Amino acid sequence: MTVYFQSNKFLRHETGAHPESSLRLETVMNQVSTAAIPNLMIFKDPPVGAGEELLRVHPETYLNQLQAFSAAGGGRIESDTVMSADSYEVARYAAGCAVEAVNRVIMGQVKQVFSASRPPGHHALSDRAMGFCLLNNVAIAARHAIDFHGLNRVLIVDWDVHHGNGTQDIFYEEESVYFFSAHRHPFYPGTGLGHETGSGAGLGTIWNLPLAFGITRQDYLSQFERMLVDAAARCQPELILISAGFDAHKDDPIGSLGLETEDFGRLTQLVKDVAREYCGGRIVSLLEGGYHPQRLAESVICHLTHLAND
Repeated sequence: MTVYFQSNKFLRHETGAHPESSLRLETVMNQVSTAAIPNLMIFKDPPVGAGEELLRVHPETYLNQLQAFSAAGGGRIESDTVMSADSYEVARYAAGCAVEAVNRVIMGQVKQVFSASRPPGHHALSDRAMGFCLLNNVAIAARHAIDFHGLNRVLIVDWDVHHGNGTQDIFYEEESVYFFSAHRHPFYPGTGLGHETGSGAGLGTIWNLPLAFGITRQDYLSQFERMLVDAAARCQPELILISAGFDAHKDDPIGSLGLETEDFGRLTQLVKDVAREYCGGRIVSLLEGGYHPQRLAESVICHLTHLAND
């Protein structure tokens, strides 16, 4: 059984005409609700707690800054990132959903969870908002799996079209968290080259696959599979987390690496195969980018269909 988290609370992160708008999630929720995906349980408004879990990744001074900025009515907290009066609480709820997803999977209640949450997280640094992101949801989930549940090895797979620089930075010297990112390069945010492999105790835990615009779908998928298999063999993960961005779709207005909707099903299956081999199929997937609402919804449905197909 695969569980899908959704909530109207995520719509309260109001960004106006910004590409990362509530329309993205409204479209996803509406279409998933009518898709009738076998073996998928839709869970609305999961109860969460997000206190010390956030502090394992983000310092209290930064959380206080976000809270104060929201309380003052919001605005642009940095050049690309918009906040509204409710954005801080919504971001905390998104992070809480990531933590709750990890709890359910590790405790054996369910094999996979996908959280359709916003704002996204993988650009957020420990002490700075960046690239539409406020809190790094996937990093918070990984740290919770290690510090609270006692896991030794977690693999994060990021197929958003943009490199997850925040996630990489947070875990660059961390030996327990492996990070594999396939992304467009050269492109925002400019990081994610092959020589970025971690340092100190984390040397060899970072796996970057920079891909040039114009790559064929076949080459994308074959290169993704090779590096994923190698990274997983090195990591031997006890849990896999996915930063599931869908802006590598050919119709995405911000990103695009020429992928079709069905390619996200193939990516999902590749990760499932690795999860089945190393960690009993345990996967937590968190929504990142994807800025063509209709293509995003279609891609999410494809992702969920393959996650839930046992």
